[in-house]
Amino acid sequence: MDAVAQRVVIVNGRLFLPGTPAGGRVEDEPTAVVVEDGTIAAVTSDAEARRLRHPRAEVIDAAGGLVLPGFDDAHLHVIPGGQWSGMLTLGDAATLPEMQARVAEYAAAHPEAPWIIGGGWHHAAWGDGRPAKEQLDLVVPSRPAMMICMDGHSYWVNSAALRAAGIDRDTPDPANGVIVRDPDGGEPTGWLKEKAGQLVYRVMPEPDRQDLKVALLRAVRALNAAGFTAVQDARTDPGEVPVWREVLAEGLLTLRSRIALPMAPEQSLAEWRATLDAHEELVAPLRGGDRLTGGILKGFVDGVIESRTAAMLAPYEGEEGRGAPAFEPEQLTAFTAEAHRRGWQVQLHAIGDRAVRMALDAFEAAGRDHRRRRHRVEHIEVIHPDDVRRFAELDVVASMQPSHAFSAPGRAHHWHGLIGADRAATNWPMSAIHRAGGVVALGSDWPVVDHDPFLTLHCAISADHALTLPQALAAYGQGSAYAAHAERRRGRLAVGMDADLVVLDRDLLETGEVLGAGVVATIVDGTVVHRAA
Repeated sequence: MDAVAQRVVIVNGRLFLPGTPAGGRVEDEPTAVVVEDGTIAAVTSDAEARRLRHPRAEVIDAAGGLVLPGFDDAHLHVIPGGQWSGMLTLGDAATLPEMQARVAEYAAAHPEAPWIIGGGWHHAAWGDGRPAKEQLDLVVPSRPAMMICMDGHSYWVNSAALRAAGIDRDTPDPANGVIVRDPDGGEPTGWLKEKAGQLVYRVMPEPDRQDLKVALLRAVRALNAAGFTAVQDARTDPGEVPVWREVLAEGLLTLRSRIALPMAPEQSLAEWRATLDAHEELVAPLRGGDRLTGGILKGFVDGVIESRTAAMLAPYEGEEGRGAPAFEPEQLTAFTAEAHRRGWQVQLHAIGDRAVRMALDAFEAAGRDHRRRRHRVEHIEVIHPDDVRRFAELDVVASMQPSHAFSAPGRAHHWHGLIGADRAATNWPMSAIHRAGGVVALGSDWPVVDHDPFLTLHCAISADHALTLPQALAAYGQGSAYAAHAERRRGRLAVGMDADLVVLDRDLLETGEVLGAGVVATIVDGTVVHRAA
């Protein structure tokens, strides 16, 4: 990067400086940031910044907008996000007829596509009904079609897709998956849960390396434009790692990125040890990387509430089922302990209160030095009150995505009805964990929900257990940096920190207007990677 790009001065801004009253609102507060050679050289007044600036520095006039550390999404899926951009989406379709019309329109517009793939639907769109193959057959009768639920844990497929995958009444349910069947004859209905979706994925056309690269670059550009300077990819397929490394080598990775490799339950402990050996060899070249690093594993303890696959301590409303965890408790503890012993950080998807407790139990059993690892629980949609304090006690990060709660028309009503009012009252316990001293990191789970940081912030301050806006901004910066073991380098506006910054078009703390805010400029390592027209 040339000398010009490494020298930036931001003036006339309102700086987000947590720790001062109202999140950084004092009479003589700094209004400018001076960047030299990729680090913050000064946080000062406009006059002093102009005196200090290099004559070739790029000057950004914030025009009274908020200047803060760049957004760091603690949980998203970068390549899938890039793949989904511009594809068939059903996220804002509130009814089955709306979804069918959208699928039919897309299929007609893409007669050359061998498969019709879309997603974003929510269970609430069916009301009291359920996904069924006949509903898709009406609009896509001859080509295989699969629509992925917004949570990524259920799949709505047509008859052609079932035939292509060889799924019939005699096909056994895969481990940690369910082929929903007609209770009368046992025929598959067209609704697949959890790992049953892999039966279809394995016969679908696979993207090649160039397709993956295009998706990654598309995602990087979109995330930079939204103000992101760092991301934590929640589950990276080992086959995707060479694509990340290629983009890095070409100087096109304008995001500080951390990738998590899978920890799957369909293994013995001996097989898991062999997998860890392979993972370690794969990420060894990335250790200590400035733009791309590894060192973290992702496991699924349970599914989701909407398909009743989230693991609960008590049964779902009106039935006996509690949702079965993907791991047996002893297995989860053994896998986590082995990873912990080898120095890996572990993040566990846990949505139901039983799954959250299992994750915390596994971390507690892993060893006395668990605080050095900063293990993480992802999502935490429901929690038992006794487990709130354990996040601080065990130094386990609460990685949360508040926009899930508002992600689809009718979702909240459907979600509440499945678990009842008492348990629903513990939903997304951000403020409870924060008050108890735990670290909260924010993310979007893109493409499950839009990556828009202002949507995430709005939901974080609007939820039942809401954070204040300064707390939410800190969770999107300091909290996420802490989750990535990077809090000494990013997440604060302070001299010596990495110059990863975002300039907004307004002062969120003064106006209170979060939704609809815009990004004026995004700076990574002192280089302007996005600037609004």
